[in-house]
Amino acid sequence: MLVYSCLMLTLPIPLVVALILGFLALRHVVAGDRPILFLILLAACAGQSLVISLNQNYGLSGFALIQPVTAVAAPPLAWLTFQSAVFRPLEVKRDWYHLLAPVFTTFCTAFAPLTLDFVLPVIFASYGVAILIHLRQDDTLPLARLGSGPLPARIWKAVSVLLLLSALSDVLIAIALHLGRTEWQPLIISVFTSFTLLGIGLLSLSRDAEGTGDDEPATPNPSVPGPSEKDATLIARLDALMEARRPYLDPDLTLARLARQLHVPIKQLSAAINRVKGENVSRYVNGFRIREACARLDEGDNVTEAMFCSGFNTKSNFNREFTRVMGQPPSAFLKAKAINA
Repeated sequence: MLVYSCLMLTLPIPLVVALILGFLALRHVVAGDRPILFLILLAACAGQSLVISLNQNYGLSGFALIQPVTAVAAPPLAWLTFQSAVFRPLEVKRDWYHLLAPVFTTFCTAFAPLTLDFVLPVIFASYGVAILIHLRQDDTLPLARLGSGPLPARIWKAVSVLLLLSALSDVLIAIALHLGRTEWQPLIISVFTSFTLLGIGLLSLSRDAEGTGDDEPATPNPSVPGPSEKDATLIARLDALMEARRPYLDPDLTLARLARQLHVPIKQLSAAINRVKGENVSRYVNGFRIREACARLDEGDNVTEAMFCSGFNTKSNFNREFTRVMGQPPSAFLKAKAINA
């Protein structure tokens, strides 16, 4: 282990990043525990780090020609991975145009290399901003696991920020070259670019990247009409489903799965919950989970057993939701129960 650590310390940063991400990608390919797009994104980040290292650290200047093309593979892959994780599955006929980013970059590399200083930052920034805007405009995230809490949304926001930082690193490189400070370029690439690639790769590996919840309190929107009779009927059906089949016990439960069981559109169900219950889907489902957890605690389960048996994935989300619903954390609930016993 010591020899391995010493070897890693003597290697250039981009190569270390490539080895780490490559190892993780291979490990998850063998385990078969991650969706294919996540693995492709991880491999793309590893490949880009390797190309940077071969060009910059080992003098293989031929890789400089493909470095811009391999670089712009990451932003559209990050977007497609994000989209398939929480919004909708990949559809080749609908999503093919994202190939235009590397195709256009290849054209610029061959025929208009001076434009790359503008093209690369724009592509990275565009996809970073697109993820942020999509998260802000649509917080239903129908494919998200409702038991994961706010962590997945934060992960994807972090990925978008890293894409924006990558755009900034390209701008800094262009500025350094314009000022004639070519010695700055290796430092910017080694530290800035390599660590943003490492961050994107590691963040995308988190299982929480596949699901989300909303930890912000639901606030009434005066522009949204009040609940209709149709909304009330739908929520009555939903309440009956929750009581009879208890789908909330599934830690991988999503809004899409609930809507499918009720045979209604996703947005219709989300809007009905908001109008009738005055809260979002995550909080509605977590209310059932907390009541289940309380029943488990009353039966003698410990906090960890109650957490997992009631459909939660993370202790932080469980503690937060327990406190929100019950007005006290699980430890205080158990203490009060012991006093009253």
